[in-house]
Amino acid sequence: MKGHRIAVIIEEIGQSYQSSILDGISAAAAEFGLNIAAFTSFSGDMDNPRHDMGEFNIFSLPDFSMFDGAILLTNTLSYKPVVNDILKRIKEAGIPAVSIDRDVPDLFYIGIDNTTAMRTITEHMINVHGFRSFAYISGPAGNSESSDRLAGFSAVLKENGIKILEDAIYYGDFRAPTGKLAVEHFFDTLPEMPQAIICANDVMAASAITTLASHGYRVPEDIAVTGFDNTYNSHNYQVELTSVERPLGLSGRLACKMLHDHFNGIQQERRVILNMSARFTESCGCGHNALSDVSQLKKLNYRNYSNFESVQIYMSVLNKMSTQLLACNNYDEYIATLKRAAIEIHPDEFYFCLCDNWASDSSVETPTQKDNAELAVPTVYTEEVNVTIAYVNGEFIECGKIKSRDILPDIASNGEKGKLYYITPLHFGERCLGYMAIRSTKHAMQNIMFQTFCINICNSLENIRKLMCLEYAVARLGNLYAQDTFSGIYNRNGFVLATKDIYEDCMKNQRKIMLMFIDLDGLKVINDTYGHSTGDEAICSIADILRKSCTNGEVFCRFGGDEFIVFGADYSEAQAEELTMKITNNIEQFNNSENVKFKLSASTGFVIAIPKNGEDIFYFVTEADKQMYNEKRKKKHSRYLKS
Repeated sequence: MKGHRIAVIIEEIGQSYQSSILDGISAAAAEFGLNIAAFTSFSGDMDNPRHDMGEFNIFSLPDFSMFDGAILLTNTLSYKPVVNDILKRIKEAGIPAVSIDRDVPDLFYIGIDNTTAMRTITEHMINVHGFRSFAYISGPAGNSESSDRLAGFSAVLKENGIKILEDAIYYGDFRAPTGKLAVEHFFDTLPEMPQAIICANDVMAASAITTLASHGYRVPEDIAVTGFDNTYNSHNYQVELTSVERPLGLSGRLACKMLHDHFNGIQQERRVILNMSARFTESCGCGHNALSDVSQLKKLNYRNYSNFESVQIYMSVLNKMSTQLLACNNYDEYIATLKRAAIEIHPDEFYFCLCDNWASDSSVETPTQKDNAELAVPTVYTEEVNVTIAYVNGEFIECGKIKSRDILPDIASNGEKGKLYYITPLHFGERCLGYMAIRSTKHAMQNIMFQTFCINICNSLENIRKLMCLEYAVARLGNLYAQDTFSGIYNRNGFVLATKDIYEDCMKNQRKIMLMFIDLDGLKVINDTYGHSTGDEAICSIADILRKSCTNGEVFCRFGGDEFIVFGADYSEAQAEELTMKITNNIEQFNNSENVKFKLSASTGFVIAIPKNGEDIFYFVTEADKQMYNEKRKKKHSRYLKS
């Protein structure tokens, strides 16, 4: 891509915190002419570790040496080994990187003083409202922001001589369901409900308020609740949240500016700590709902209705796409259907990239399969990927294969700077299938429905992969039914299937057929002299000679043991004699080679006839066998071994 390429590492873009920062990054990308590839995944709320493994795999895709810089929101990733691997690869690539809300040595850092902010909220609840009984809903224990906020809360309680029960602190994951689970936990474990519940973010606080209401508790009259980050718009909820207002969008913009200044040699501080302010409103008992202006009420209703309408339209597109993709019976039909779905989400660009081995029927490696690891499907991206769909500015373009480290095909380098692509994984469980790259759609991608969009595509792609594997398995079973597994040519079943239609046509239209019977001479002598493995070689050698000799559409098979038959349509006596001679010459050529220790010999016999009604093909096999036997009686069978 033209301009500097920036990799963004971020998890759960449907959450308001991540979404707000991405808005800032998106606006700044255009401002500073940066091209952004945002590698994102959805994990943690599926309660499925195998699904999470497949999601996290997207962070192994970027080769950071191919980028000019990176913006990291590693605090949104819950799996430490993934975070450590990303930081290690960033360091090895030697590119500048900005870490938001997690101070990493040697990286630029943009953050806030979480401890002081939470202290301000907690002190307000004690000093202004006089609360002495608290519960706390925390983020993950290992998250630095979460730990700092809890530390600020705990320090204020200690300074004021307030003790808190162990069960009154609930560790969650910054997602909405945590708020509900935490309140239910407090109901079950605490001797009485607290006067106030302090939450580490707004999402959990909003969910806690809803759950309290379902149990008959009023906020703030019965229990006060506070949030953090101020990600809910004013009046956007039944109770305005007391929260910490912080410039999330500015964090995204400053991250881009720091990289831009670095590229241009502008001196700057490594660390930037942004200002924030506590916002005390309804949920803690400060102020009243100020929504009395009718015009403001109309604006709020219109905004909410517009959001609802957008959701309805998006869901309609998703439901139709899901049913249509799952109804596909083959790969070509699937790709055609997905192309139609891509048009409906109105992206400026959409790339659907599949790993070389995406359709593998191998099982994912398990600990008991380590000795056969080469048989397991890889759980990493292949060196090359197939760009099966490239939709650019309203038209589909053929791109073929690209290096997976390039992420996007060359067509993406055309046009303006300041692009932002979302790179999401295609997987099923830990099975890596590929990835998608999407830029600018009519429907918001920083939305839970975009997660549904991705899941629907992944599940339907896996459905097609399994159909393809099933067809492949059926074909292999068909081969086992029709193929002589020993010599590799048709067996009797395969011979019957291969000759059925043409034999019936010859019977119907009075066309001549040729049936030749071939019997290997002296197999017992070879077996007795050299062993059965050498006798097996002799049988396979006759099969190879038939492959070499039957080049005019004949059908041949191993009839059984050391016996073979050949069928041909529209054959004359002369042609049959010619084929017999060709087989004889090829046997002689085989015997003259120096890499075999036995002499190969075969007796042949054939019949030429027009089949009549009631005569199946094996009638002519019997007749050809008689001709072959007459020839065999003329031979001397004393030796079939090389001297």
